[in-house]
Amino acid sequence: MKPVIALVGRPNVGKSTLFNRMTKSRDAIVADFAGLTRDRHYGDGRLGQQEFIVVDTGGFEPDSTTGIVKEMAKQTRQAVAEADAVIFVVDVRTGLSGQDQDIARYLRQANKRILLAVNKAEGMADSPLLAEFHELGLGEPHPISSAHGQGIRSLLEAVLEPFISDEDEEEPAAEEPGVIRLAVAGRPNVGKSTLINTWLGEERLVAFDMPGTTRDAISVDFERHGQKFKLIDTAGLRRKGKVFEAIEKFSVVKTLQAIADANVVLLLVDATQGVSEQDAHIAGYVLESGRAVVVAVNKWDAIDSYQREQLKRSIEQRLAFLKFAPICNISALKRQGLGPLWDALAAAYSSAYKKMTTPVLTRLVHEAVEHQTPKRVGGFRPKMRYAHQGGMNPPIVVIHGNSLEGVTEVYKRYLEGWIRDHYKLVGTPLKIELRSGKNPFEDKDA
Repeated sequence: MKPVIALVGRPNVGKSTLFNRMTKSRDAIVADFAGLTRDRHYGDGRLGQQEFIVVDTGGFEPDSTTGIVKEMAKQTRQAVAEADAVIFVVDVRTGLSGQDQDIARYLRQANKRILLAVNKAEGMADSPLLAEFHELGLGEPHPISSAHGQGIRSLLEAVLEPFISDEDEEEPAAEEPGVIRLAVAGRPNVGKSTLINTWLGEERLVAFDMPGTTRDAISVDFERHGQKFKLIDTAGLRRKGKVFEAIEKFSVVKTLQAIADANVVLLLVDATQGVSEQDAHIAGYVLESGRAVVVAVNKWDAIDSYQREQLKRSIEQRLAFLKFAPICNISALKRQGLGPLWDALAAAYSSAYKKMTTPVLTRLVHEAVEHQTPKRVGGFRPKMRYAHQGGMNPPIVVIHGNSLEGVTEVYKRYLEGWIRDHYKLVGTPLKIELRSGKNPFEDKDA
């Protein structure tokens, strides 16, 4: 499971710049919490083979009791609670402040792995100005420059050191043959708990709980019609006697980790509230992760025909990038539509792991080109010679040929649709990779 790193510090010390360095992107995954004035930002990072989730927070004032500052402090405390490690960012130019002392006091009590990053320290690795930060009692300061990218790698190596060996040990057990790893994702109060309890309460399901990890990610194994599933929970399952009880507690980190660990993601949408920005953000992360996905519209029975038409339009607009995903209308409370939902989940999993042979893929690509040729690039027309499968979950099709650099995104989508139609792929992204090679006969053409 990806470790979670939270960035904490007072305002204007460079946390967001560091966030962008760590994620190598300016596109953050944003959690839009209704009623909150300041959001936490989530993004993916990688150091070598080690992946991680990084959380950016607003300026932190631990003792604040009113207004926007109080809400920002609440968000930061939540980020620290979710994190496996915390980077406390301070500013070498303004020096040590009383607010830094307050934050350090709070972090020492949080019982987390803390690393102190002294920002804006370009060219100051041996500066005596770093010495005063030892007063915080958080170990050796790490001089960095988020703006110039100095010291970031060594900081990340120090942060991730305990997790790299853990990941290596856990890796062999990650994939269990024949078991579909299913994550249920969605906003708070969308009906995840009701759906999970309905599933686990059905007599034809055989279920037992598995112990959670230190990050409290709980999974449940169950079987339906001979197919084994592992439910990766994002709603906070708890067992009470022989009855499963789900606590609706939304954690973005839990959701991101569950999506990363899953084969198939069930994105649950509330029919009575429509598709929100938060639904779109979660869907975007699922797509980014390359996971198979099924969209389930819960509480379908609670809206009239006019509202249903409006909801369909909303899904088409806000989740347009998930056109490949089946949409199932269900009522978890009344147990309606659950059979077709299971069928859609199984079809999405099957599509994500579809085996595609080289001869068939090559024939499909040639047929697609005959039907519609790609545009010329300069004096050359892209020529596609053969194709093979480059991976699963999501399926990757690698096409080899000449002058493929000029193939447009529109034409790639056309190829994707042609291949998707032949293999009847549903619920999974399909990636097309183009690789150009030197034409051995190019010099001989007169």
